[in-house]
Amino acid sequence: MEDPPPPPPPEPEPEPAAAAASPRRDVEPSPPPPQPRRRLLRRLRSAVQHYEWGRRGDASLVARLAAQDPDPARPYAELWMGTHPSGPSTFLDDGELLGDWLARNPDALGPAVAARWGGDLPFLFKVLSVAKALSIQAHPDKKLAEVLHALRPSTYKDDNHKPEMAIAITEFRVLCGFASIEELKDILRTVPEVEGLVGHEDAGKLMSMKDYDGGSEVRSSLQSAFAKLMTASKDMVSEAISKLISRLNIESKIRTLTDKEQLVLSLERQYQEDVGVLAALFFNYVKLSPGEALYIGANEPHAYLSGECIECMATSDNVVRAGLTPKYRDVQTLCSMLTYKQGFPEILRGVPVQPHVRRYTPPFDEFEVDSCLVPPGELVIISPVPSPSIFIVMTGVGELQADSLSDGEKAKEGDVFFVPAYTEVKLSTCGLESMKLYRAGVNSRSFN
Repeated sequence: MEDPPPPPPPEPEPEPAAAAASPRRDVEPSPPPPQPRRRLLRRLRSAVQHYEWGRRGDASLVARLAAQDPDPARPYAELWMGTHPSGPSTFLDDGELLGDWLARNPDALGPAVAARWGGDLPFLFKVLSVAKALSIQAHPDKKLAEVLHALRPSTYKDDNHKPEMAIAITEFRVLCGFASIEELKDILRTVPEVEGLVGHEDAGKLMSMKDYDGGSEVRSSLQSAFAKLMTASKDMVSEAISKLISRLNIESKIRTLTDKEQLVLSLERQYQEDVGVLAALFFNYVKLSPGEALYIGANEPHAYLSGECIECMATSDNVVRAGLTPKYRDVQTLCSMLTYKQGFPEILRGVPVQPHVRRYTPPFDEFEVDSCLVPPGELVIISPVPSPSIFIVMTGVGELQADSLSDGEKAKEGDVFFVPAYTEVKLSTCGLESMKLYRAGVNSRSFN
């Protein structure tokens, strides 16, 4: 019979708690698990608007930026980058609406923007390709926008104001604001067709005004004269335009027509028998060179005429129209809402804020625009700002990188990127050509 097995050895007594918690000096602690890379830089798909006044086919910068195979007969008028429901942007990778994502990720807006603008992007960024004149129009202030939206929501689709700024990419022609009293007096003297529609009484009041007369008196007389013109009967307007065009065609054979006279002939070819052809004579005729910009406040008359531009505005699509359009005209509202200020608009040329970056800062809190030209071999670093940004690449090929934890994103013409608040962005080129971008963000002055 075999001997029984020996008893098991006694269990060792546990170490004191303090000793058990102490790591051994000869063993290195395990490294933390790798963190997933953050997607700070996200590509956007932008909406294209096919308004009738847009350039057609691949003649349109909008069509080229949208990377579409353009229909040569179809207008490509505007590229929208933002959250407005009439043309919302979506993320390219998963198709989610930018506005829906921001509602779930308000930290991307930054606390100040999220608190002030209700968790939404306060600006709408655009590219415009204009072949024929847009309507003579104005955008209501916030109070009037709320009233108009409540009365006619199918026409005035939101309750926000719409200050805006246009930066010329090509030569960009605009009607903007009322001309000076001296220029208006010259129109009444030399264009009898307009003087006849305004009427002798109102024309006489304007003719008697001086530049130094009280502002309210001048504005009252200008409002009365402009309203008479805009509300003249269709037959009277048709007859006046016919006479004016005939006279200018005859006079063009013996003298050089003025810029405004040539503009009248051009507008009449686009919009026959439209009172806007005559109303154009009341406004400043502005020709922006590439890189120049102007801004337009609430209740100021204007009409874009031709060219291509970058545009930024408060998030709204409210437009009150009264001429040069087949769309709904709200002449009474337009004539009553205008400020009737006179004088040439301020032209912005951008202020350098760092090498290769110029900033256009309008007097509106919702937006500013940076123009960035990245030379070959250079690294341009856009410092973090307390608002989100949208970048669009206009020309060239390069890379965008959002802080050191993110992979760089290749960038080419037409690429659009959303960047959350407080994110540093590094811009660099690939190859021997410069890369041109624009950035839209909330006006930096609004955080001071």
